Amino acid sequence: MGPTLSAVLDDARRRGFVGRAPELRSFTAALAGTEPARVLFVHGPGGIGKSTLLDELRRRAVQAQRPALLLHGRDLGGSIEDVASAVAALPDGPGPVLLVDGYELLTRLDRWFREHLLPSLPADSVVVLAGREPPDAAWAADPGWRQLLRRLDLAVLPATESVELLCRLGVPEDQRGRLAALGRGHPLTLTLLAEACAGGDVPARLDQLPQLVAELCRVLVREVPDADHRTGLATCAHAYRTTEDLLAATVGPRAPEVWAWLAARPFVGRSGDGLYPHDLVRDVFDAEFAQRNPDAYVALHRTMRQYAVGRLLDPASLSRHRDATELMLLHKRSPLESQVRQLRDSGVLAVVPAAPADRAGVLELASAAEGPEPAQIYGRWIDAQPAGLYVARSETGVEAFSLHVYVSPEDNPIPDDPVVRAVLDAIERRSPLRPGERVGINRGLGNRGAYQRDALSLLAGSVSSLVEWLSRPVAWNVVTPLHEDFWRPFFEYLGFGVLARVRFGSGDVTAYGWDRRRLPLEEFLELTGRRELTGETGPPPAELLRPAPLGRDAFEEAVRAALRDINRPDGLAANALAGTALAPDLRASLLAGIARLGDEPKGEPLGRVLDRTYLCGTPSQEAAAEVLGLPFSTYRRYLGRATARLVDLLWAVEVGTD
Repeated sequence: MGPTLSAVLDDARRRGFVGRAPELRSFTAALAGTEPARVLFVHGPGGIGKSTLLDELRRRAVQAQRPALLLHGRDLGGSIEDVASAVAALPDGPGPVLLVDGYELLTRLDRWFREHLLPSLPADSVVVLAGREPPDAAWAADPGWRQLLRRLDLAVLPATESVELLCRLGVPEDQRGRLAALGRGHPLTLTLLAEACAGGDVPARLDQLPQLVAELCRVLVREVPDADHRTGLATCAHAYRTTEDLLAATVGPRAPEVWAWLAARPFVGRSGDGLYPHDLVRDVFDAEFAQRNPDAYVALHRTMRQYAVGRLLDPASLSRHRDATELMLLHKRSPLESQVRQLRDSGVLAVVPAAPADRAGVLELASAAEGPEPAQIYGRWIDAQPAGLYVARSETGVEAFSLHVYVSPEDNPIPDDPVVRAVLDAIERRSPLRPGERVGINRGLGNRGAYQRDALSLLAGSVSSLVEWLSRPVAWNVVTPLHEDFWRPFFEYLGFGVLARVRFGSGDVTAYGWDRRRLPLEEFLELTGRRELTGETGPPPAELLRPAPLGRDAFEEAVRAALRDINRPDGLAANALAGTALAPDLRASLLAGIARLGDEPKGEPLGRVLDRTYLCGTPSQEAAAEVLGLPFSTYRRYLGRATARLVDLLWAVEVGTD
């Protein structure tokens, strides 16, 4: 061990060192001269273990009897003279090893390092530079350095090494797995977690340890230029993928500048879909922002949600399935939180409308998991309504599917489907459908592997449902999965209630329903947006619900009453239509209906009759007929036809067939 305390410290640090086998192999090869590289450029975010690695490399150089010197950028003055003076202390001897930590603090001297300092070292030297930023492009542009420099992107520790590190830190065995999952392989986080949880309980999330979160933020990001950049950082942490368009929604006109700054951060990666932070960084920054400014955190969440919803509602959008993915990944407090986290961490497959060639793969999955009878039913539904089938594919074929169908008592293409029959019967008992109303049912769902009990089935079902729900209005939306123990808490969190239970094939199906006549889409989005932040569950609160839906006859009578009161706000406020899809601006809906009637073929005189009778304040029908120049009998006939047609148009809006 040696005679000094320094040797004791070195030995303790050596015993605490875990992993980094690829980096150690590269260093060993450089020492032995078996590879061309003489300069190793280690880079990665703060706390990833760069300093620990360099300390271990110094020990190994000494063990190999190589003169070694470890410097840190914070201890150097930042001038050429200061650095040159420090490097002059490199011990004499063959094969010297120079290690420079904190190289990001010396970036102004990078050209001098590259062109003067390093070329002046002995030919058998080995140099290790470590910093937060990757090497400047000028290193790769130089043909010589392109051969002599090796870039090492320091990654997080794998799960086994995370557990080993916690073991060496003295964490009890029964806590190591949970702390390793929280720490996500980030060495500093694992170390701080071991200290914070010593003798105590393991938290479920990092945000339950605010002091640890604050310390990690300080380490990971030394300086954020201003409030817009901080909002951009929070956006990047909260979103699955951050695009410049999303930043424009959250930070405004400085989005290109903030995008460029984020893209240059060592803890931010880039893909074809946008920017994304490393997993641990995402957790830490999101938790820190929620703790530091909870009101701003809620406002940011709502802005991002409105951005995704707006794109989903745009019929011209070419990215609706990607936007639906972004929206479902905002459910960070749902009962399926672990599955959502898995999707965010490991990446997602695209959920897209199926092609005819996908049919066989879908039915193969269904038959293997549910049996031949369900697969046969799904095949008939796919043939009857092929537009309702969605799939997620890999290079080997269909990995997951989700099947949506639309039915009504009068239009049910597969009347012998016991699940659809049970759904329609339950709705008839609970709140009967009105003429023209339909039910949208997520009739089939599954994936390879656990079929309906894992993250991929959640992805396929959620993305396809969001696209369907936001583009095809119906009276009821229903989902019919197996495994009530897995799905029921999630659908109760969404405000759905159990409609029916049916034995189907080899499993038990539970049907969960959302009556959109009572909880319209806007209120549903408000409910789920709130629950994404709070995790609350159960039936929708009464203040979000509309009255029970009107039947066709009551609706017609309410339209006639509303026409009579069209210029009386108090009368319209008390009208039964105030609880329908024509609200919240009932007068505007009536005017829009009259205008649409007037635009129909042969509709212009009917529109004029309604306009003169109800909008112009004519004292009587006789006076209206006189102004219109019509015999009273002709006027009454036109008025009856006009009112009936207006009711038809408004009813189509109410039942979602417009």
